[in-house]
Amino acid sequence: MFLGAHLSGVAVRPTRRSTTRRAARSRPLAGLLTGLVAAMTLAVLGVLCPAVAQARVQAEPPGAAATGLHISDGRLVEGNGNDFVMRGVNHAHTWYPGETQSLADIKALGANSVRVVLGSGQRWAANSPADVANVIAQCKANRLICVLEVHDTTGYGEEAAAATLDQAADYWIGLKNVLAGQEDYVIVNIGNEPWGNTAPEGWTAPTVAAVEKLRAAGFEHTIMVDAPNWGQDWQGVMRANAQTVYDADPTGNLIFSIHMYSVYSTAQAINDYLDAFVDAGLPLLIGEFGGPADQWGDPDEDTMMAAAERLDLGYLAWSWSGNTDPILDLAIDFDPSRLSSWGQRIFHGANGIAQTAREATVFGGGGPGDTQAPTRPGTPTASAVAATSLTLSWTASTDNTGVTGYDVVRVSGGTETAAASATTNRVTLTGLTAGTAYTFAVYARDAAGNRSARSATVNVTTQPGGGTPGTACSVGYRVTGEWPGGFQGEITIRNTGTAAVNGWTLGFTFPSGQTVTNMWGGTPTQNGGAVSVAAASYTSAVPVNGTVTVGFTGSRGAANTAPAAFTLNGTTCAIS
Repeated sequence: MFLGAHLSGVAVRPTRRSTTRRAARSRPLAGLLTGLVAAMTLAVLGVLCPAVAQARVQAEPPGAAATGLHISDGRLVEGNGNDFVMRGVNHAHTWYPGETQSLADIKALGANSVRVVLGSGQRWAANSPADVANVIAQCKANRLICVLEVHDTTGYGEEAAAATLDQAADYWIGLKNVLAGQEDYVIVNIGNEPWGNTAPEGWTAPTVAAVEKLRAAGFEHTIMVDAPNWGQDWQGVMRANAQTVYDADPTGNLIFSIHMYSVYSTAQAINDYLDAFVDAGLPLLIGEFGGPADQWGDPDEDTMMAAAERLDLGYLAWSWSGNTDPILDLAIDFDPSRLSSWGQRIFHGANGIAQTAREATVFGGGGPGDTQAPTRPGTPTASAVAATSLTLSWTASTDNTGVTGYDVVRVSGGTETAAASATTNRVTLTGLTAGTAYTFAVYARDAAGNRSARSATVNVTTQPGGGTPGTACSVGYRVTGEWPGGFQGEITIRNTGTAAVNGWTLGFTFPSGQTVTNMWGGTPTQNGGAVSVAAASYTSAVPVNGTVTVGFTGSRGAANTAPAAFTLNGTTCAIS
């Protein structure tokens, strides 16, 4: 991820250090996007007759190899032919080489894959063969598919220090001995966002050349290629030339990666782009995406994740931790117990990782021949029942290859609705209605997708009234970026009491006339300088010693003084 220079002549203000700048764009693009979508549809896919498109889906390129992870009929599959849908995150390894524990932490939260940032030596220090070998070993030890990417190419054509794709290919060739034999576990992402907004049509030829260079050197891995326009392809160059690039790979084992940030603020833009590749039989995933809004727009992460699930496309959220602008940190300070609201959304929200990830069968999970379902889970029991939340736990299931997760459902008569997913035999449900009777049950599943019989049900009624007051709390407030007339802030709420907080309202007063313009992690109400924030469903529960994070953008005048006091459910909080 890297924030570029400008879009159609509109200057884009850098908001974070160059290593983690995202390609966010201006909200005035809404009209431009509508025209672009229509134009690209006509120019790219509308000219393909159905017969040609169908032939593309059915015909594998001559000499296609099925070594490890590979492409079959426009899908990423494992060596055994099992479909593999990436559900993971990005990790900035090259800037934080000491944070290798992050791979275990990412896995523990349910991810099945991780995209690892590497440097090739042109812009950042090159990660050595020994270091890359260690990353691969740790990915395998943690049962994660490893996407390795060179970040030095970011923004070529606008960023003077950026490496070329040819230089990136040379770096990969220098790692050939480390990568050989790892085709079951490693995907090679040639270069991150390898072209800026200047003359993006120049992206196609060097992309083809880099793919051909790696194949000529004997690489059999699945190769991933990023789009131009700082990864977002808002001018449609990758979309228009994807077939040409794909056909240049003699093995056919190539997958395209689109990065979705503020350009993708509407459901139409997201669905049109993803559907176009699927309809053409061309493999695609969302290699980076963000959800928190900024001054350029509000990415529609809900549609991104829902569309990826609908189409069985992979996604890799940006990023685990270490962003100078921390609104994109999934975990605060690399601490998996301190997920931000963005992290809660990715791991525990609708269509999130815990709910949708399936571990690669190469790690010992069930393959296509595994038809044995896990045993029936034990009857769930309810605890910590509050007005809007409760905790369910149950006796774990067993399986011949291993249980990978549980699906909790709400039962109403003869119908079921999904309530939550978990990787362990315990889950906290939030966003419930006070004083309401619920019936819940649980299914277990394994890596092959086999599902157990449904557990017996449990009946539980939530408490009347509001949420559980916090008996003690601390709040950290900081401004993460400022610009003329506006700013971006972050509020971290910590439960320092002896009981879990289930449902909360945060209160504070802006002293300098600031106003909240957009917020994630909570819903704000403002009257003059007084602000009241109600928890979002995914930030509602705060365990003892746990934290949740609320981020926002706001308007300001000349001064931007921080609030002097905060309350949580009426309790005054310490300032941290």
